Amino acid sequence: MTETHEIRRLYFEEGRSITQISHETGRDRKTIRFYLEKENWNEAPPMSSPADFPKLGKFKADIDEWLLDDRKVRRKQRHTAKRVYDRLVEKYRADFNCSYRTVAGYVAMKKKQIYQQPDGYLPLEHSPGEAQGDFGDAAFYENGQLYHGKYLEVSFPYSNHGILQLFKGENQECLFEGLIAIFERIGGVPPRIWFDNARTIVSKVMKDGGRALSADFLRFQEHYRFEAVFCNLDSGHEKGNVENKVGYHRRNLLVPIPRFSCLAEYNQELFDLCDRDADRDHYRKEGTIAGLYTADQAALLPLPPTPLDVSKYVSIKTNGYGRFYLENGLHEYSTSPQHANSRVLVRITANEVTPLDKNYQAIVNHGRLYGDHKQQSMQWLPYLTQLSRKPNALKYTGIYPLLPSSLQEYLERCSQGDRGKVLRMLAELTRKNGFEGALQTVAQALHYTVTDVDSLLNLNRHLYDVTPEPIPLRPGNGVPALIRLTPDLAAYDAGLEKPGAL
Repeated sequence: MTETHEIRRLYFEEGRSITQISHETGRDRKTIRFYLEKENWNEAPPMSSPADFPKLGKFKADIDEWLLDDRKVRRKQRHTAKRVYDRLVEKYRADFNCSYRTVAGYVAMKKKQIYQQPDGYLPLEHSPGEAQGDFGDAAFYENGQLYHGKYLEVSFPYSNHGILQLFKGENQECLFEGLIAIFERIGGVPPRIWFDNARTIVSKVMKDGGRALSADFLRFQEHYRFEAVFCNLDSGHEKGNVENKVGYHRRNLLVPIPRFSCLAEYNQELFDLCDRDADRDHYRKEGTIAGLYTADQAALLPLPPTPLDVSKYVSIKTNGYGRFYLENGLHEYSTSPQHANSRVLVRITANEVTPLDKNYQAIVNHGRLYGDHKQQSMQWLPYLTQLSRKPNALKYTGIYPLLPSSLQEYLERCSQGDRGKVLRMLAELTRKNGFEGALQTVAQALHYTVTDVDSLLNLNRHLYDVTPEPIPLRPGNGVPALIRLTPDLAAYDAGLEKPGAL
């Protein structure tokens, strides 16, 4: 329009000829004459999009259903345009009068709507089954010990339903185990899950916006067949539903600070609390969250027939005491004296660290340590068993100084001949009541100054064996009532040679 305006100005205002204007602008004389003579400057309205495919009409419902159901199957078994066309011909026969090209165009458009989302765009209306995942911070007490833990939140924006699982940290094992627990609870897998760019998932963000995902996450994603979608950098608001749900559940389910004895059992309670919370009305839509959630459940992918082992396996060298270190040397774990100065395979889960022998059997089981300070987890049973076999070498091993002071004092009081029996008994008590229970028994033995094995066993039974209280018997019909007798002591004395003598 700028050039057209200049041509008309040169002609009408400055009086240039068409030939002069052609030399100056380089435009053809016919083009210049067209713009000079043009009187109607209205623009034609844009043409309507041909993507409506009106000829398909009543057949669109079948095509949409088939393509939406394809989200639940593997990519190689999804409908092609040719297969859709063949099914329509087979189902409607003479009533179907559309060309393959028309069907192919509609299928291509519909697949783009189903499977492709523009980068950086989060639709306001979420389809059923779509989920968002994120971690939140929460403190809790387990067996009286305070943990500054994390919880995995998975929310469904369509229904606003949310589910959480509590952990002692935020790592790959927590993410995978939390997702699996939630998948099994809801009976399926969300076809699409939104994440941020956590290091447990994304190893690198490319310059073009692509993501290099960790090999473990790719294997997890392939096994459960969901699509992972990632927010733009520093754009956590793009998954605003789960961000809000993280705060809502912290305020309503994790206040006051939870106290429990078993984290696994408490996580099952959280499932039930989330289900009860879904009975409230949706903040915007008609109906309850639980009612809308049925549409989310209907869109879930089926669970795979084989469970996925998401444990991490690492090969580690032990030191001369059979101990090894994780988290850059901060966390120390024991194995057994037999595995000193050797390599062991260690299985790591969200809550356990388990060294394995050559037959892949557990040597001992440790609760996984969390925190950025030095900590130690010691399982004493293998060491007590080994020491009981060579009690005379007790003081000359590197294990003796590691024993608790109360146990060292108790062993000092034992005779040299009894130490082997005492160590075997302590190993048995550790197997029965744990090492802390054995130490409590030792403390009682020190209090009563007893060192023999029988006393040790009896003290442990007194502390930990539960003796049921006898139930009082009540006489029934057929049992004669007791008759109170008044003894005649004078008659008794008369029977003695000397009254009052024994």
